[in-house]
Amino acid sequence: MLTKDSSAKLEFSADTMFFDTVFVQTGSVTKRLWVYNRNSRAVKVEQIGLGKPTNSPYALIVSGQQGTAVQNVEIRGKDSLLVLVRTTITPGQENKPFVVEDQLRFRTNGNDQNVKLLAYGQNAYFHADQEYVACNSVWRSDKPHVVLGAVGVRPGCTLRIEAGTKVYFHAGAALVVQGSLVVNPSFNPGNNEVKADDANIVRFAGDRREAYYNDIPGQWRGIQFDSTSSRNNSIRYAEIKNANFGLLIYNPGNKTHPKVTVQNTVIKNISAAALSFASGGQGFDGAGIFGIGGDFDLVNTVLTNCGEYAIRAIGGGQYNLNFCTIANYTPQFKREKASLDFTNAPAVKRVTGPIPTSISITNSIIWGINSGAGKEELNFQNSDSYRGNIDVRNSLLRTTAYQGSTEAPNKPGLGRSDYLNVPNVVPNFKRASDSQKPAYDKLDFSLDTLSPASNRPRYDPFIARDLLNHQRDPRNPDLGAYERVNP
Repeated sequence: MLTKDSSAKLEFSADTMFFDTVFVQTGSVTKRLWVYNRNSRAVKVEQIGLGKPTNSPYALIVSGQQGTAVQNVEIRGKDSLLVLVRTTITPGQENKPFVVEDQLRFRTNGNDQNVKLLAYGQNAYFHADQEYVACNSVWRSDKPHVVLGAVGVRPGCTLRIEAGTKVYFHAGAALVVQGSLVVNPSFNPGNNEVKADDANIVRFAGDRREAYYNDIPGQWRGIQFDSTSSRNNSIRYAEIKNANFGLLIYNPGNKTHPKVTVQNTVIKNISAAALSFASGGQGFDGAGIFGIGGDFDLVNTVLTNCGEYAIRAIGGGQYNLNFCTIANYTPQFKREKASLDFTNAPAVKRVTGPIPTSISITNSIIWGINSGAGKEELNFQNSDSYRGNIDVRNSLLRTTAYQGSTEAPNKPGLGRSDYLNVPNVVPNFKRASDSQKPAYDKLDFSLDTLSPASNRPRYDPFIARDLLNHQRDPRNPDLGAYERVNP
């Protein structure tokens, strides 16, 4: 039976439905509002509608009906109703975030009740699926760039991305570089500190802007560099997060190796389940740095929260790490794989192996949650065939397989005293512990006092400034991307 008692009011799961930054033209994720009838009898909601039905950016879906209003919806006693709300923002002239408000109105037995609708919108440059950017394009920082699918840079062309640019990727989207990618080429901080929230950092992330998605991996595909034609790639002062892979060189045929130079960059929140690629159909896990027949130079770079690998190398290549911090704490994953994994075996059967492989790790920290027998953060597959090209010096390492001072079959002895490595000693990051799982956004991989990675004898090549642009001690610098600054 229906009640017409005016005291029979509705209750709601929220008094405000909040849509974080919604890019114009792309709409948003649908939000849910639960409407509760706490009364023992059914009620008839005479109208559920928007406060601005003629020009509202919001739309409703109630019991399968979509529009700006629905009438005469019955909710049984002690039952509930699900109302779905989505929003699409109309483009305007503003380049800065703007607010779009409305109300969701309910009329029941003469009672009017409201739920606020609040969205932050923002204009952006949009790049469609299968689009190639114009040759020698420059992506400016005045508005965000939203990538809606696979967007490419043609062979012989260069895409430059200015300081402070934000690039957001829709689900499954990727930037595929057949030419050259140059990120943040002109930014010069001088003597100024470059904090994690510095406005000059170029940021690559997913386009889900709600706070819940801040640290969720796998929201977009990643940045891919194709074989043969990709060259002169440089990424500096950047943040790459929440993707299947951070940077991928895809060269399974082991043709001319693309090379990517990475400086003063953070790559985090990376994971993918069995990635597959069209030409060959192989399945791979995700990685922060993923090389299939490619070369990477990393300086002042941090990799963390990579669910499978921080660095994965298949089919050989050259990998040079200097003053890098791999702090692969993965609170969202039960990870069994080593953070760094290298092999000279080819990625496809048609390529004859082994393939030349060279690995240099200096002045760095290789650490993560894996410890104990059979668990590693460092793995050199088939290392005897390229042992002469493995050079790991003056670094703090989490490894049991390579901690010895003598060589063994496929086990380089990285614990030799003349290598100056520090094996299996906790680095004492400021906020990271193997015995606890703090909230991920609270982790801090700069060095605490008394860290065994601090004040090490200088080992060249020396980099004068760290990730934050702090001056390194020229005689006794700290290992990793961060130089500890005493208060």
